[in-house]
Amino acid sequence: MENRIQEIVSKYYAPENIESIKIFNGRAIVTLRNVAEDTAMAAELTRLVSGVDGIKKASIVYTAEKKVAPLQEEPAKWQLQGVKKIIGVASGKGGVGKSTTSVNLALALANLGLKVALFDADIYGPSIPTMLGYEGVPPISFDGQIFQPFENMNIASMSIGTLIDRSQPLIWRGSKACGALEQLLTETNWGEIDVMVIDMPPGTGDIQLTLSQKLNLDGVVIVSTPQDIALIDAVKGVNMFKRVDVPILGIIENMSYYLCEKCGTRADIFGHAGARETAKELGVDFLGEIPLHLSIRENADNGTPIVMAEPESPHTGAYEDIAAKIKRKLDI
Repeated sequence: MENRIQEIVSKYYAPENIESIKIFNGRAIVTLRNVAEDTAMAAELTRLVSGVDGIKKASIVYTAEKKVAPLQEEPAKWQLQGVKKIIGVASGKGGVGKSTTSVNLALALANLGLKVALFDADIYGPSIPTMLGYEGVPPISFDGQIFQPFENMNIASMSIGTLIDRSQPLIWRGSKACGALEQLLTETNWGEIDVMVIDMPPGTGDIQLTLSQKLNLDGVVIVSTPQDIALIDAVKGVNMFKRVDVPILGIIENMSYYLCEKCGTRADIFGHAGARETAKELGVDFLGEIPLHLSIRENADNGTPIVMAEPESPHTGAYEDIAAKIKRKLDI
């Protein structure tokens, strides 16, 4: 039986290409080596070998490596005409004040004499329109194709929050969300911009990965609180951006401490120096501390961020110190 199968296969392949012929309970397995897989030939051999007396089923196995299709060219980058530098502001988890930090950093960078744009990529929870005071105002397009950014408080900005009902959730899968971001980001007339700040969604999902791969990000800032649970997720964020070769500009510790307005006593509500220590362990820079203060929250909710509302406050000073460090890192 085995000799008959050998005879059949030898009509099509040289003896050195027939690695083995095994028969188990009426099933024949013919293994071929150093030959390319041929679907039509395999079907013909299967038919012929199955016709041998005592063989109920036949299988033809090729052990040569399959030819791998050439890699597709790297997807085209999203083009942002006139934008010189792009940085992301990210966090491992929500609720750490990432968007508030994004807005105030953008304003602080503008105070340093830079032309700044702020893009709201937090597509499921857009808050930039609220913080910059244009919530409910639709964007303008002169030609029906290109949006004009909102020009407010000396920065240009755009958010999908201007195109949707605030009370309605966006129930979109990652691909659709990324497509919407691409359209909004690339079809806005940004003009000449020194640095664009992108407020990313929390976490390490599709949108963060897409932005990292499609944009030439010059760096990313990670925002965390001193709380252990936030720092665990901040580490994940740092490691994700490292994996996709995006430079880490540093870590900001938000809600770092609380100073009593009456007695001046400092309270480390969420812990002390956690982000500083985490930055040291990860080998990235610690950019600074932002205190927990009622006026920061109130001004953000009222559409008058602290950097604009209280330019002489120590809280504004903290944002401006961090902005100056980022400016030096970007070599603008």
